[in-house]
Amino acid sequence: MIRKFLHKVFRRKTTAADAVAKLRIIPLKQHGISRDQINACALKVTTGLHQAGYSAYIVGGAARDLLLGLKPKDYDVATNATPEEIRAIFRRSRIIGRRFRLVHVMCGAETVEVSTFRGPLTTDNDNKSSSKHTDQHGRLLRDNVFGSQEEDAIRRDFTINALFYDPTSEEIRDYLNGYRDLKDKRLRIIGHPDQRYREDPVRMLRAVRLAAKLEMQIDLETAAPIGDLAPLLQNVPPSRLFDEMLKLLLSGHALSCVVDLRARGLHHGLFPMLDVILEQPMGERFVTLALKSTDERILQNKPVSPGFLFAALLWHEVLSAWNTYQKTGEKLLPALYKAMDETLSIQHKQLAIPRRFDAVIQEIWAMQPRFEVRVGRKPFRLISHPRFRAAYDFMLLRCESGELDSELGQWWNKFQDADHDEREKMLIGPTPAKKRRRSRSRKKTTDSSSTEVDKTAQEKSS
Repeated sequence: MIRKFLHKVFRRKTTAADAVAKLRIIPLKQHGISRDQINACALKVTTGLHQAGYSAYIVGGAARDLLLGLKPKDYDVATNATPEEIRAIFRRSRIIGRRFRLVHVMCGAETVEVSTFRGPLTTDNDNKSSSKHTDQHGRLLRDNVFGSQEEDAIRRDFTINALFYDPTSEEIRDYLNGYRDLKDKRLRIIGHPDQRYREDPVRMLRAVRLAAKLEMQIDLETAAPIGDLAPLLQNVPPSRLFDEMLKLLLSGHALSCVVDLRARGLHHGLFPMLDVILEQPMGERFVTLALKSTDERILQNKPVSPGFLFAALLWHEVLSAWNTYQKTGEKLLPALYKAMDETLSIQHKQLAIPRRFDAVIQEIWAMQPRFEVRVGRKPFRLISHPRFRAAYDFMLLRCESGELDSELGQWWNKFQDADHDEREKMLIGPTPAKKRRRSRSRKKTTDSSSTEVDKTAQEKSS
């Protein structure tokens, strides 16, 4: 107890790059969010923590989205209880994480993420260097330092994500003017931007995603160092980079995000296509159509396949390698498979696209040449393929972008809706050259057979 008291009195007010915090209480009458609007599982978690004697708040994106009139996809809770104390309260829970330990509390199929208030990496009673917690570029490697609610607010990334909603009092606790920034549609990082981006370079991608998703303007000071610090993304573990890029691409605002990534110089090294399309107008049109289609489906609450999206984003890298291999003498299909393997191999190192998507991506690519064959039984076999619909949609994008003749897309559109007899009539027969070759072949066979018959007859007569 004495040690805690002395620490509280004498600790240095260490903040995220010396951010200034001043508590503001925003009442229900002003913000309009009642506890009835909170998810039942999140409410159960905060109530359980309160009853156990701890404080608990709805934080992060959930609090932010509620204030914006949006439905949160998930709920995060922040508390002064440690992970072990949280785990002891909720039977269906587990401690996860290395960089910062969290607790996942399960309610049926739902999961609420509960975190302990974070504190500064270095305090007056801890003489250990914070360099043990960071890499040579300043990126945080470990962050299991607990603190007060005020310190936790300062340690968060953007002011709009540093709001604490208390379901018990129905009040919002705001230390950094996040509520005002939310109303002003301004995205502002907490503390000094240079240091905060060095701590976690993914925050640069997150700034782009949130600005596009929430239709906000990135604060000038927040945006200023992004271009210079973009190379720091190369030091981020590929798995984290993939998770953030997937959120960005499935945000419903992928097209505007990609445009902003390019404008701020954040695209280099993330996706080859973002480099390539700067030089290939047709590739840019194809990717633009793919992202626009994805955004429309998400906004209409339709399912979107990440495999299809990555296949579209990487297609023109495959196409470029495919053409190169064919020019060196490789046959069409072996060249395609070599190009596919090469592209995915490079991309796995950069974004760590999970292997579970490889099969979908490769099947969509491998089926593309088959759409151009409209003879015999091949169209029937293609249309019965389990991945036909995805490959068909992909082919339509190629037609729309000008990469393929639009007549091909129209033919397949009609073919898949036709009955069996109509499909038979739609098949395109072999070319005259092939017919001639076959005729010559049959003629040679006939002549040869006739010769053999004549010889046999002569032998019998003799």
